[in-house]
Amino acid sequence: MSLLLNRNSFGNPANSGNLMTKEAAMSLFQDWVLNPKLQVHMLQVAHLMQCWAKEKEGLDELGIWKWEQAGLLHDADWDQWPDQHCKKIIEHLEALEIDPEVMHAIASHGPAHFGVEPENNMDKMLFAFDELSGLIHAYSILRPGGYEGMDVKGVKKRLKEKSFATNVSREEIQDAANRAGILLEDLIAFIIPRQAVITGSITV
Repeated sequence: MSLLLNRNSFGNPANSGNLMTKEAAMSLFQDWVLNPKLQVHMLQVAHLMQCWAKEKEGLDELGIWKWEQAGLLHDADWDQWPDQHCKKIIEHLEALEIDPEVMHAIASHGPAHFGVEPENNMDKMLFAFDELSGLIHAYSILRPGGYEGMDVKGVKKRLKEKSFATNVSREEIQDAANRAGILLEDLIAFIIPRQAVITGSITV
């Protein structure tokens, strides 16, 4: 099954700045994503995107929400339409005349799968957070204390264990960190405390 999108342009540049409201985005999220585990993952990635946009990019409220929205919706069609992953959500957002940058970030969160290269910081960070966030959460489930006391060394040890979280591509994690120009250790250190906070507040 090919998920290649076979295009690199999404939406209309004239729609720059057009975003879904938080209520509308959450309504779509709840309608399309029925799997609780996937819901948790998408909320975690959305929170990481929000934190990075605010803390590292220094964006305004609208800019932060754009990053968060890309994270919230990046896997929106994976649950019910896995054979149309990325294609369906992008076409839906295009119909809503949403900012093209949101769609490009979603389209480039797995370049090896969708054939779209991450270009700007939002693209690169969504790609960087996606797989690594999932591995770190899988590690938290195995630990008696969950996220409490988790450190970079422990995560890196799990990264080296090929038998752990076998569905998570180590190559993609390293590739994403390289593209973002961030040391893997620094990326892990950013994720752990912030993901701990949001995970503790998620109820699905």
